[in-house]
Amino acid sequence: MTEGVILSAMDRLLAATGRALATLASAVPANRPSPAVDVHPPEALSESERRLSGALMRVNHVGEICAQALYEGQALSARDPALRAHFRDAASEEADHLAWTRQRLDELGARPSVLNPVWYMGAFAFGVIAGRLGDRASLSFMAETERQVEHHLAGHLDRLPVADLKSRAVLAVMKDDEVAHGQSALQLGGVEMPAPVGTAMRLAAKVMTNSAHYL
Repeated sequence: MTEGVILSAMDRLLAATGRALATLASAVPANRPSPAVDVHPPEALSESERRLSGALMRVNHVGEICAQALYEGQALSARDPALRAHFRDAASEEADHLAWTRQRLDELGARPSVLNPVWYMGAFAFGVIAGRLGDRASLSFMAETERQVEHHLAGHLDRLPVADLKSRAVLAVMKDDEVAHGQSALQLGGVEMPAPVGTAMRLAAKVMTNSAHYL
């Protein structure tokens, strides 16, 4: 019995490692086409607008790298197999966002963050810690994360150049998806996080977004 449990845990760890490498290598496919494909005509962006859009989409791509890592960590440490499957399903849905933002970066001639491996490892650690605190705490962490991401995306929609309709289309769908994920976490038993925890999460996110804007 013990040997079987160890092997099962090792299998999950190896699978998580494989998915991490695929995420960082931009080898995770989207299940849905990018919302940008239906945007016509193509936008005409000035050089400064293109740079701004590229920087903002790099930040959003980092956010999706972190989402994959966070859910992997939570799934790996979840005690309830059903909840473990829920986190894996959420990661699969977020894979669309990862692919869409990388595609948009390429279209804008912008590069992904050079610190993506660092962001991934940090978010994965947060996910494991949240899971170790218990399933209810992990769901609460997920709900708060999605709430903050929703707010962040709304801010980027305000900052994007008006002419960048493609990036706007991508972020609008992402925002709707994040709202749904947050609501799902609350329905499964998550609760509002204590104010100090939410503040700490916002500060950590600010460090990431400010760095990723340029790096």
